[in-house]
Amino acid sequence: MSAAHVRRGASGRSRPKKSARVSVPRKIAARLPVEQAQANRVLGWVFGLFVLAIVGVALVALDVPAKLGRAAGEAVGNAGFRVKSVDIQGIKRMDPRPVYEIALDQKTTAMPLVDVTDIRKRLLEFGWVKDARVSRRFPDTLVIDIVERKPAALWQDEDRLTLIDAEGVVLDRVPVSQMPDLPLLIGKGANAQALPLQQLLDKVPSLKAQLESATWIGERRWNLSFQSGELLMLPEGQAAATQALTRFAKMDQSAGLLGRGFVSFDLRKPDKTMTVRLPRKPGDPIVPEPVTEG
Repeated sequence: MSAAHVRRGASGRSRPKKSARVSVPRKIAARLPVEQAQANRVLGWVFGLFVLAIVGVALVALDVPAKLGRAAGEAVGNAGFRVKSVDIQGIKRMDPRPVYEIALDQKTTAMPLVDVTDIRKRLLEFGWVKDARVSRRFPDTLVIDIVERKPAALWQDEDRLTLIDAEGVVLDRVPVSQMPDLPLLIGKGANAQALPLQQLLDKVPSLKAQLESATWIGERRWNLSFQSGELLMLPEGQAAATQALTRFAKMDQSAGLLGRGFVSFDLRKPDKTMTVRLPRKPGDPIVPEPVTEG
């Protein structure tokens, strides 16, 4: 019996079996080494930045940048750039000595290291100084330009007499013997009412010119004293005081109330009745005389 022959391919080799596993596409496989290299570079940069950050934090903690900056500034100063003079501009009334003291009160005189921001901040603490500009003029001069506040009135609070500006900012103490010719505000908190009082008086220029002093009563209303000796009592509130003072100014223009020897005028009543106090003779009772506007 002849053996059965199995027919094979022309090469005489058997075909390989197909693998059950799915192979990675050649294109993706070819790209893997490139992506890996990029990832390695990114990781390297991240690690390097991390190290630099740690080093930066350590340097800051050790004050190294500031020390280097100070050393550089002192080197510039040693080269001839140190503060030798202070040029103050804009001062007319205030004492310039505090300005010089602040400008020269520095940790170092090296021009690059002078703290002009701190100088300006300290100058603004003075009542006289409304604004200040501080700059360096190389090689050796600090320039300080002062914007002064303008005195607008005197403020008397108990036994203390001070100059104030139109906004009520206290400028300086004033000796009684050296009082300037300015309106006098009297009473606790009167300085804070300087601007509303100015607005009130601006509406009656004829009375404003005759005003001697204004007393802030109970921190709520004004009593006005005139150079001719009369006292005018105004109601509370800016609107009510404005209306009352405007009415009185018209009455004064028509009847000449000021300068006739009256003691006081009371405008505090809401019904527009004005109470007038006449001078009394010795032994006479004080009897206010009401006057109603027609």
